[in-house]
Amino acid sequence: MVIDVHVHPNGYPQVAQDPASRAFRDRVFQRRPQDALSAPIAMTGKPSGGNGGGNKNFDVLFTRMDHEGIDRFVLLPMDLTTRYGGWVVSNDEIEQIVAAAPNRFIGFASVDPYRPDALEVLDHAFKNQKLAGLKLHPSKQAFYPDDPMMDAIYKKCLEYNKPIMFHAGMSWEPDCLIKYSRPVNFEGVAVKYPELRICLAHFGWPWAVETAMLCLKYPNVYTDTAIVPIDSPEVFFRHIFTREWGPTWFEHNFADKVMYGSDNPRNHTHGIEKLEMRPDTRAKLMGGNALKWLGMEVK
Repeated sequence: MVIDVHVHPNGYPQVAQDPASRAFRDRVFQRRPQDALSAPIAMTGKPSGGNGGGNKNFDVLFTRMDHEGIDRFVLLPMDLTTRYGGWVVSNDEIEQIVAAAPNRFIGFASVDPYRPDALEVLDHAFKNQKLAGLKLHPSKQAFYPDDPMMDAIYKKCLEYNKPIMFHAGMSWEPDCLIKYSRPVNFEGVAVKYPELRICLAHFGWPWAVETAMLCLKYPNVYTDTAIVPIDSPEVFFRHIFTREWGPTWFEHNFADKVMYGSDNPRNHTHGIEKLEMRPDTRAKLMGGNALKWLGMEVK
């Protein structure tokens, strides 16, 4: 099974596409109206005949997933209620998307850690909405991962056996301070909660070596490939995997710790495909590690 663990469903039909909602997302990410990522994504079209369950709302998306050989997307929302006054994508919207095609989508929750009802939001997300994990963005939500206020949230994830996807490393928006998301700042979380499965997204770039250190040192720390290349995807991923990390580091030390993530609607699959690795290592990268991190591994 091939799983993309890092997908942003901002343009999906279940996500509010009225002018005010789109303007909010553009303001949060400081985009211009003409930027492609601010617009709804084309989902519908002629029936694909693929394995999307016949859901006409996603014909185009499922055709693209089938073409790229991707079985399932992990969908990530973002709760910014206290800092920006709203959600980029809400837990309710994620629930609706997953309900439309549960064989293709795995939904995560989000929660603003500053909201007074944060634990109630997570109880509802995990118990009633059946969401599979938690997405947090320390830079956008403005908190340090090892801040004591986060302890109750981490304990709630442990209570329900849910993993956490953390944004780690660079953020492009000027009001999104990178200091909160430097990989080394997550070490205290890994130590204090060894049973909490965490992913430091984007290789924690530009601190890919710090991310490698944490993945090597702590069994509960993973990373993903959802990084925006500043060169061609093929050149950039080769640089990460063979130069920032040593030529054999991935195969010898991190084959069980890296998951495929695209930062979809961006797609850099072709950059990953060009990397040389053993078939069993590629199978782990493209899905096996995600199943383990998600707690879906068949034992």
